[in-house]
Amino acid sequence: MIEEKTSSGDAQAAGAAESAAAAKGAGGKPTMHIKVYSPFRTYYDQDSYSISGVNRTGPFDILPHHHNFMSLLEACELTIRPLSGQDQRIRISGGLMNVKADKVTVFLDI
Repeated sequence: MIEEKTSSGDAQAAGAAESAAAAKGAGGKPTMHIKVYSPFRTYYDQDSYSISGVNRTGPFDILPHHHNFMSLLEACELTIRPLSGQDQRIRISGGLMNVKADKVTVFLDI
């Protein structure tokens, strides 16, 4: 009789593969949730492929699976690449971006 044992490492790898598969959007590309809002208005709240902005060191992009990240944003035009394909552009005068676990939150008017 052959008995198959699964180590905890194998179980973790299987769980990571399942969550990665769940995070894929159209065409199998990974996605993340992006929310851009101010105290009185929500400008964007959808799953997307990426977001681009500008901080004190220059322009940057955030893609799915990005490490945890927090930054003050300069006046710029945020560019969001939604699943629909048509880029969304939001002109801002500054803000705060927080990235954690494939969720990007941009706070404006702070």
